[in-house]
Amino acid sequence: MKAGTVRRLTMLGVFLVVFGFQPRAQTNDPVVGTWVLNVAKSKFSPGPAPKSESRTYAMAGNEIKATSTGVDADGKATSAAWTVVYDGKERPVTGDPDADTLRLKRVDPNTTEFTEMKAGKVVLSGTRTVSKDGKTLTITTKGTNAKGQKVDNVTVYDRK
Repeated sequence: MKAGTVRRLTMLGVFLVVFGFQPRAQTNDPVVGTWVLNVAKSKFSPGPAPKSESRTYAMAGNEIKATSTGVDADGKATSAAWTVVYDGKERPVTGDPDADTLRLKRVDPNTTEFTEMKAGKVVLSGTRTVSKDGKTLTITTKGTNAKGQKVDNVTVYDRK
């Protein structure tokens, strides 16, 4: 290699170490933010619908940390947490009675496919889409829940 090329590569390496490197797809992810469930626009099969839910997606280095808190149909508090990484690898989920791991794959900047597993078995799958204007998050979910019931949900969230 020529000395100029080596010098440029060295400076690029120093720049990345000093200023950090985060993949652009993650840092500009339209899902980052807080979302509130719009129960009236959502469809829950089987029901009943939860009374409320709020989801927060926050950047943490090269990952997105996601949390959900809410109140179920019986008035019981709910909470869950997971990590968003679009590499197709299983990541742990806590607080979800239907799944203990989650895999995510980006389809395009606004759409993600997901697969939820329980004890290594696929139980739920679907898509998560942020509208082009960034104001609405729609999650479609199909599969079988922990109670053995068929699930066919469309949950709609408004950006807070």
